[in-house]
Amino acid sequence: MIIGVPKEIKNNENRVAMTPASVLSYVNAGHTVMVEKGAGEGSNFHDADYKEAGAQIVETAKETWAAEMVVKVKEPIASEYQYFREGLLLFTYLHLANEPELTEALVKNKVNTVAYETVELDDHSLPLLTPMSEVAGRMATQIGAQFLQKINGGMGVLLSGVPGVERSNVTIIGGGVAGTNAAKIAIGLGAKVTILDLNLHRLRELDDIFGTDVTTLMSNDFNIEKCVRESDLVIGAVLIPGARAPKLVKEHMVQQMKPGAVLVDIAIDQGGIFETSDHVTTHDNPTYEKFGVVHYAVANMPGAVPRTSTMALTNATLRYGLKLANEGLIKAVTNDFHLYKGVNTFEGNVTYQAVAKDLGYEYHELSALMNAPTK
Repeated sequence: MIIGVPKEIKNNENRVAMTPASVLSYVNAGHTVMVEKGAGEGSNFHDADYKEAGAQIVETAKETWAAEMVVKVKEPIASEYQYFREGLLLFTYLHLANEPELTEALVKNKVNTVAYETVELDDHSLPLLTPMSEVAGRMATQIGAQFLQKINGGMGVLLSGVPGVERSNVTIIGGGVAGTNAAKIAIGLGAKVTILDLNLHRLRELDDIFGTDVTTLMSNDFNIEKCVRESDLVIGAVLIPGARAPKLVKEHMVQQMKPGAVLVDIAIDQGGIFETSDHVTTHDNPTYEKFGVVHYAVANMPGAVPRTSTMALTNATLRYGLKLANEGLIKAVTNDFHLYKGVNTFEGNVTYQAVAKDLGYEYHELSALMNAPTK
């Protein structure tokens, strides 16, 4: 199979979909890999490294998009829609529930897509989202600490406090991968940490993991409002696979917060969990203030630490990408139900139920479209 790796063009997105080590694995399996010139520079992987691994370096994005399968990091933006065509296989993060225009373009052009974030294992874990959730969770706390500084618009507090001065309150809404990693860093920085989650079993697990270093609370309107009101930093880390994030923190809750408090919305790429997260920000201009509260709503947080993120991502995506390249889409997803669940669009149809529901499309079961049984 011919595989294209275009350069990411989203604002300050310096990750790349393949490392030279990944390229070597594809080449050794008999595939041709075309990497756009300079695609890996932001992650400190150079064209010479890719050539040594067996890649063809091409001058333009158009050449990479002409491949049979395109492997990316972030969802295509409007300027890339021109490359869509029937039969193209796209393997990347998509987050379509928050991308109606992208979904329309994919459906109209009959692009077949496998979304990293909806590949799902039997235990409901998301193996291709997990590494970036780990990065984003850890970043969320350090970013929150940064913007709590007065020079960055915050109230001017140190998460750990100092002897004689109380520690800052950090509330994390969502106890999954991102929330757990945010808690690890917040505890390490000496903050007082509260984690809220709907799943009582998960709260028990978090209590076993962190012990008295965290307070665990059931996620409900009463507890969310109380915690948000008392917090210096609130991190939104709720994920519903493939669907829009629920608006758990209402506007009136944000209005009650301390002036200069900080919200970090990890879930912004799925619409965000704060009612006041009303638009996505960029690494160039990452925050805005509403009701005196600093909002951080960057949708590609791991792009700020691209070398770490690229290696973590490709460690996870390689085996699935090779399966798609070796077997083709239909055979690969027929043989691997985990990968089957990653297919979001197929031959002009929406094949992921949460996306269809959120965007008003008719849902089509993939097995019926490709005339193959599910496993």
